[in-house]
Amino acid sequence: MLVTGANGFVGRALCESLSERGREFRPVVRARREPIGGAIPFSIGDIGAHTDWSSAVDSVSEVVHLASRVHVMKESGGDVAALYREANTLGTLRLAQQAAAAGVKRFVFVSSVKVNGEERDEAYSEDDQPAPIGPYAISKRDAEFGLWEIASRSGMEVVVIRPPLVYGPGVKANFLSMMRWLHRGVPLPFGTIKNKRSLVAIGNLVDFIVTCVDHPAAANQTFLVSDWEDLSTADLLVRLASALEVKARLIDVPVPVLSLAATMLGQGELLRRLCGSLRVDSTKASRLLQWSPPLSVDDGLKAAADHYRASV
Repeated sequence: MLVTGANGFVGRALCESLSERGREFRPVVRARREPIGGAIPFSIGDIGAHTDWSSAVDSVSEVVHLASRVHVMKESGGDVAALYREANTLGTLRLAQQAAAAGVKRFVFVSSVKVNGEERDEAYSEDDQPAPIGPYAISKRDAEFGLWEIASRSGMEVVVIRPPLVYGPGVKANFLSMMRWLHRGVPLPFGTIKNKRSLVAIGNLVDFIVTCVDHPAAANQTFLVSDWEDLSTADLLVRLASALEVKARLIDVPVPVLSLAATMLGQGELLRRLCGSLRVDSTKASRLLQWSPPLSVDDGLKAAADHYRASV
């Protein structure tokens, strides 16, 4: 099995899980680094339309493609769109084309719920028409479309996974910021937020990826995956604080006041994520693959919190 992006947040966890399961895998990174999951990484360089994957995919039966240019808030512009397209669309399709030519049987592509769209009250499902906003989401959608074309021509099986926010040991970005705020006892003005958001613990996502590699019914399907429990921002902060063994200091501030303050500070997108709902319906994974998340939300939060506390 080939795993791209093996030194990333999800990739490293997947490789470690594969090693624990006794599975053979070939980790791929842009530049050679220390062993991952006990395996020496394969260095591929920059990923784009002209990357040569032929040596990497030689004698490989499955590919799990995690490597991508990640979404960054406030990033926009024509040049940025071209960078996302080069790495996430053209790079993905270049790998898929060479994988199909090499006889790879199944290609698992970890995409994003952002292909479905942004915040809304109704839960997304796999049957929804994609409505990506922004160059990152568009690049992922275009990669998905291209993969289905390659699958139809070559016979290589494709599986697309669209996760929401992934959290767990070593998480970065906004989730790490929330843990820092809580651990330091910072008062947070989010007590009145009653939204609903789907999350997926990294252990659950890794387990689902392995299921999609192995399960016959996963072939040529798209899946939305989550922990099966949606949380409001306030609920998440309270339960994350409990995992950190501290008390969440939440202040009840009306959302219009928060919105005005966020706009003045140029943090409108961040507030939209904190206040808006973004849910996914994961019943297809249960129905078709008989999959259920091995970790509860509280298990996942505790794993993230324990790692954070050990690092500070």
